[in-house]
Amino acid sequence: MKKKISILGSTGSIGESTLKIIKRDKKNFEINLLSTNRNVKKIFKQAKEFKVKNIIITDSRSFKKAQIRFKNSKIKIYNDFNNFNKIFKKKNDFIMSSITGLSGLKPTLKSIKFTKKILVANKEAIICGWNLISKELKKYKTDFIPVDSEHFSIYSLINSVNKKEINKIYITASGGPFLNFPKKKFFKIKPSQALKHPNWKMGKKITIDSATLMNKVFEVIEAKNIFNIDYDKISILTHPKSYLHAIVNFKNGLVKLLMHEPDMKIPILNSIYESILKDDSSKSINLEIINNLNLKPIDLEKFPLVKILKKLPKNNSLYETVLITVNDFFVYKFLEKKINFNKLIKFISIFSSLKEFQKYKRIRPKNAHEIYKLRDYVSLKLSSLGI
Repeated sequence: MKKKISILGSTGSIGESTLKIIKRDKKNFEINLLSTNRNVKKIFKQAKEFKVKNIIITDSRSFKKAQIRFKNSKIKIYNDFNNFNKIFKKKNDFIMSSITGLSGLKPTLKSIKFTKKILVANKEAIICGWNLISKELKKYKTDFIPVDSEHFSIYSLINSVNKKEINKIYITASGGPFLNFPKKKFFKIKPSQALKHPNWKMGKKITIDSATLMNKVFEVIEAKNIFNIDYDKISILTHPKSYLHAIVNFKNGLVKLLMHEPDMKIPILNSIYESILKDDSSKSINLEIINNLNLKPIDLEKFPLVKILKKLPKNNSLYETVLITVNDFFVYKFLEKKINFNKLIKFISIFSSLKEFQKYKRIRPKNAHEIYKLRDYVSLKLSSLGI
């Protein structure tokens, strides 16, 4: 029987990688739904190739254009995720949630009811709304698999382990393009330089986060939430080649590591297959990298945003929404060349520490609306700065 799968954010990098895996084994999959914000051309190409009957286009103008352009198509076009009840007559085997940004939170929450397993590659949803997600997972008895390479690696290493047996979890950071770049020259860094990640092909925003190491701050928050592990049990190590993704040190003296090529298709493939894909051609292990892992603690002088971890509340709170919003705002200012790289780091640190935002560390989000409302408030306040 074919596995039923839906992909939220099918035109992004994770969605495309998922489709590449399915393409090699079409006979065993049926795709129920694809979604995009505004990439109409690509999503219809995907729908035609994989014989998908339902698509969601969330941008209103793009949706209306698609209705006119493809009015004779047999594909059903919807404008929002409130149509899941119409689309899904039975539970999916998998839903891949890979919509970028906080806009992915509501679809993630809504989709949990309609799938046996949810694969989540949306950092912001996990960071800001984990208590809401975990509540839905329990309610609908849905299995959760994190798709980020670091978190899938941790998941693989500790999935059948009692959390009390864990001494320490280490996630690795490549250090981005500036690991060995002189700190005194950071003010000269241009967006074009920051977008040249040495190992991964990613979207612009997350690539800048990798350059500042803010992505690792977010990944530690994710790990704390997903695995219910205290911050003091999670550390970051630089590893320039991105071949080693996680290390777990157990109290019995054992140390387990998970390695793979820096290719997101690997955690995706291992999330949707319960057994090995027979025609998969895996690369041989890279002994050169293994013999020179070059693991080091983070240089906090060069990457001071990692210090933010010391100021975070122990429990999921609305403050994480503040942090995400402040970071997003200044990353885009840097990409627009309104601020330099040093000011990007400085402003994220300063404005996430504003006194009026600290109260949100004590408030647990009650619903997605509360998170979106705070995001809009913080965005408006930052916009008033005139930067």
